[in-house]
Amino acid sequence: MKEITLRPLCLDDASALAKAMNNLAVLDNLRDGIPYPYTEKDAVEFINKSLSAKAETEYLHVICHDGIYAGGIGVFRRENIHLRTGEIGYHLAEPFWGRGIMTEAIRKMCDYIFQNTDIIRIFAEPFATNVASCRALEKVGFQFEGIMRQNAIKNGQMMDMRMYAILKPEV
Repeated sequence: MKEITLRPLCLDDASALAKAMNNLAVLDNLRDGIPYPYTEKDAVEFINKSLSAKAETEYLHVICHDGIYAGGIGVFRRENIHLRTGEIGYHLAEPFWGRGIMTEAIRKMCDYIFQNTDIIRIFAEPFATNVASCRALEKVGFQFEGIMRQNAIKNGQMMDMRMYAILKPEV
């Protein structure tokens, strides 16, 4: 396998981000609110917003496969009584699917968060139909905590979501 690395998001990523996100197969597994078609202008706006976010609440990285943009991954700190919990979210450009890249990216991101922040729990809520995402989380050590039945509407359909989490002591 080629090297998988994580690095901070930057404006130079706009073109690759736009190309990755301008794909309904990718968007079908993400939350709503992402424009389609997804343009380079949309990517620049997202990157600028991300770069201005509080460093202690959003941890965004680019996933690189042998130095090439393959996707994005982030952990977003929750608030109030959930202050030491983060939600992980990610996307991978379709040409990189099925290679174990996301599993390694999730592992690296969790290691980074647990070593560099006071977050002690990271959770994910993939659609139950997104078997590849669920499997990647399981391979990293995320524990399946349950099915959230009829938890979301995506593309006009009610969707079940699966709850996964990993705790700092489990890594």
